[in-house]
Amino acid sequence: MTLKLVIGNRNYSSWSMRPWLALRANNIPFDEVFVPLYTEDETDKNRILSFTPSGKVPALIDGDVTIWDSLAIMEYAAECFPEARLWPEDRARRAHARSISAEMHSGFMALRNECGMNLHRPVGAIELSDEARANVARIQEIWIDCRKRHGKLGPFLFGAFGAADAMFAPVVHRFRTYAIAMEPEAGAYMETMMALPAFAEWTRAGLAETLVIKKFEAI
Repeated sequence: MTLKLVIGNRNYSSWSMRPWLALRANNIPFDEVFVPLYTEDETDKNRILSFTPSGKVPALIDGDVTIWDSLAIMEYAAECFPEARLWPEDRARRAHARSISAEMHSGFMALRNECGMNLHRPVGAIELSDEARANVARIQEIWIDCRKRHGKLGPFLFGAFGAADAMFAPVVHRFRTYAIAMEPEAGAYMETMMALPAFAEWTRAGLAETLVIKKFEAI
């Protein structure tokens, strides 16, 4: 049975992007179900609830199994498709990858709030709070440290593209969209990510969307 991944708007839904990219970039087959977010249409809201009781996307459905969190989806996919190597094989590197993924999953709230994902937004800088600037610095520190440690293995955070890269993928868009200055090594990693075919595919589809969510256009 083919996996089914329920996602929201590509233009805005950073959480949908993460597992979608992890699956697509690693050639894990899945059927995609798109449900528009933040509409007034009760049909859309009920449709999401028909897939997951959380009422949120993304959600991965595998027969009778439903997983409704981005990081949990990638953990499930890693167990089902070990050949994809979503996590590094080496135990120490795997622990490191999971640690930075969990940090991304639960942190950086100032950056999230001040620099929402919006692929349609014209590129341009805004004034960031001290907290958001600290978030930017910490993320660059993570990327540079990973590239310093594992750069011999390949161009991504742990060599080959994996779950940790997928977790940081929406941040690449945020940094680009809000013209945030990057250290050279962090900027090189962003270029690597943007050149990934699956990343480019998501971006093209997001730019092609016409649905506008007004509350996300205020920034």
